[in-house]
Amino acid sequence: MAFGRKENNMSNFHKAERRKSKLRLAIAGPAGSGKTYSALQIAFGIGGKIALIDTERGSAELYSHLGAYDVCTVEAPFEPSKYVAAIKEAEKLGYDIIITDSLSHAWSGTGGLLDLHGKIADRGGNSWTAWRKITPQHNELVEALLQSPCHIIATMRSKMEYSQSEEGGKKTVKKIGLAPVQREGMEYEFTVFYDIDINHVATASKDRTSLFDNKYFTPSQETGITLINWLNNAPDALQIPKTAPAAKVNPAPSANSPKVTQGSSTRYADLFIVANALKLSDEDYKYYCYQRYGLHSMAELSEGQIAEQVKLLDSLKKPERLTAFRDILKGIENDRLAAQVAQNTAAAQVPTAIAHTVQ
Repeated sequence: MAFGRKENNMSNFHKAERRKSKLRLAIAGPAGSGKTYSALQIAFGIGGKIALIDTERGSAELYSHLGAYDVCTVEAPFEPSKYVAAIKEAEKLGYDIIITDSLSHAWSGTGGLLDLHGKIADRGGNSWTAWRKITPQHNELVEALLQSPCHIIATMRSKMEYSQSEEGGKKTVKKIGLAPVQREGMEYEFTVFYDIDINHVATASKDRTSLFDNKYFTPSQETGITLINWLNNAPDALQIPKTAPAAKVNPAPSANSPKVTQGSSTRYADLFIVANALKLSDEDYKYYCYQRYGLHSMAELSEGQIAEQVKLLDSLKKPERLTAFRDILKGIENDRLAAQVAQNTAAAQVPTAIAHTVQ
């Protein structure tokens, strides 16, 4: 109840109680952490008609084998007004869930708020005046997200850093995500904010539901079911599962798809045959699978995961999807090379560190 003059001594206050509401979820993580995949899986768990606003050059369509959703592609310049227009259009068309993938472009992409701020400051020489012109555009985008009658899931990129750790006497270098690439404080606008790592494990850095406190989990359709139960005030939505559900088993591949056999190595050998036919690097594709499913060997692929990859590779017959997938592999290759450089650098510093210790 809004504050104002009341007649007949009626109070401006009322008893606080949680009511049925719409989801406001953000997922932040480094490249390859599975932000888009996680957003879609959660959306499928919530249920309803899904609209995805894609700023990642069509990469979201690579997951069309997971289920039905519609895509609106936003290209540079990534002005916040484009996001707002796409959100409003999705609302008018009757979508239940809107995924913005990625919200980071509205901040740091070409034509985004930082880019606009720099151009205004360069013309006038006054950074403060520039922010006064930029902030209303940011606020308009935030309002569109918060006031939408749809469930909102937004992905954001995380700033990257490499950390060194020692496990079992062996030094390893891991890629970690830091603050989300968006305006400072953006995470506080959401009901739930997940940070997801390169192994696809998520934790909630902000959680008004209290469902995910001190939990580490792989986002899945079960996560979406848990969230919608809480939003609808269902009493059985008390906690998420401690382990992720089994991978979704996709329908049998078509006659034109590679046959999945049962031998220890031949189970996945056909995947490389198709990847080679598409002129994809074996190493890059292998590391994509490692990151996608959190594996250390292709032999660990389950039948459901192999079937999912068969369907994915079959979809790459479309040139635009193949181009988008190659961009993903290129990003993974760059991250892998950077990690190797960091690990070699760390290894080279070990003797010096030991010498200092001895002295």
